[in-house]
Amino acid sequence: MTRLFGLTFYPMTVLVAATSLAANGQQPIIYPSKGQSAEQQQKDQSECMAWAQQSTGVNPAAIAQALADQRQPRTELAENDLLVGAVVGTLGGAAVGAIAGNKAGKGAAIGAVVGTVAGGVRQHEKDEAAQAQTHANRQQAQQALATYNRAYGACLEGRGYTVR
Repeated sequence: MTRLFGLTFYPMTVLVAATSLAANGQQPIIYPSKGQSAEQQQKDQSECMAWAQQSTGVNPAAIAQALADQRQPRTELAENDLLVGAVVGTLGGAAVGAIAGNKAGKGAAIGAVVGTVAGGVRQHEKDEAAQAQTHANRQQAQQALATYNRAYGACLEGRGYTVR
């Protein structure tokens, strides 16, 4: 239990609330319309968070973490598509150039260019698919959080709070 600005906070409640609200982006305004104390309000909020999570199956902290994980930069493996394309193209071009009677070096150069372009196309396709998946995940997360917030608000309203 921590006191700040004359209010009592329970660290785990504050952590869960902050995480869930960060994921949602909107903090509900809760007003104790029946004269509840700050301590009672914290207790009610904590209990309503637990009830909302249990009744909806939505864990706002897990959703926030999953969304944060999606924002990680691309891995080196994904960025190596250009390099892999160039190497494969070079080897393939050199082989084709040697078989066709041309200089292997000229075929390798052409193959490197073609391979690099092909690797870039592969990476672009992966990026587009990842962006589409991220967008779908965010929409799903927003819907889940909206369900959780409705349950949380209903619980608090049932305990005599005004929730906006």
